[in-house]
Amino acid sequence: MFGQKSYWVYIMTNRKDGTLYIGFTSDLIRRVTQHRTGIVEGFSKQYRLKMLVYYEEGVDVFSAIQREKSLKTYPRQWKINLINQFNPTWDDLYPKILGLCS
Repeated sequence: MFGQKSYWVYIMTNRKDGTLYIGFTSDLIRRVTQHRTGIVEGFSKQYRLKMLVYYEEGVDVFSAIQREKSLKTYPRQWKINLINQFNPTWDDLYPKILGLCS
């Protein structure tokens, strides 16, 4: 999972039921760190989206990109339900992904 080339779709937020950002990356830790530190200008910095509440690994780059695009088309409630199934307490999963790397 975290030692080989992986592709990730993830959701960031600022609080439970808050603003959602869906992204895609090949380096989940690096990208979430960028969101958390606010070093990249844009939507996630503007809305202070620093909590990782959902992630999934894609089979390959093309399927991960397609998954990101399809998640963005779903209604907000569907996305909230997805997060609730994966992370019912809306914990920040950043420490968890750091722990998976060590």
